[in-house]
Amino acid sequence: MPRVFDKSIHKPMATAIVMVAALAGCGASPPKQFRIDANHFTPCAHAPHCVSSQAEPSDAHYVRPLAYHGSARQAKQTLMAVLRGEDNARIVSAKGHFVHATFTTTLGFVDDVTFIIQPAAAVIDVKSSSRIGYYDFGVNRDRVARIRKAFEARLAAAR
Repeated sequence: MPRVFDKSIHKPMATAIVMVAALAGCGASPPKQFRIDANHFTPCAHAPHCVSSQAEPSDAHYVRPLAYHGSARQAKQTLMAVLRGEDNARIVSAKGHFVHATFTTTLGFVDDVTFIIQPAAAVIDVKSSSRIGYYDFGVNRDRVARIRKAFEARLAAAR
């Protein structure tokens, strides 16, 4: 009598189907809204997969904004150069004082990184958030730190 369920065939197939289904969600849609108004991001959700310079400093989501000296125009050009030099980054929009970039991980997960240039304060506010999932294992915080380091190095080199 033939076996109806052969584990050697069906188990790997089931695993593959689960993996494909999980990865299909990696390209989730971006949030409908990144900002409350021209100068303020929407707040981070309660999940730890988001960091923002507009969170309260005592909040676990807080990261420092990018500080600059000189013109907002030069700061934006420097930021754009940094983003163009980042692996897996794509600049989606760069209008006025707002910049939106996406970063795609090796597994296909997409994170949104947004910036608001604040000329009066000579800072660039930053928010980095994963589109899906709960934990990001520090990826967004590390990304912002890497962007900050490259931004500061470019500013120092330009002096």
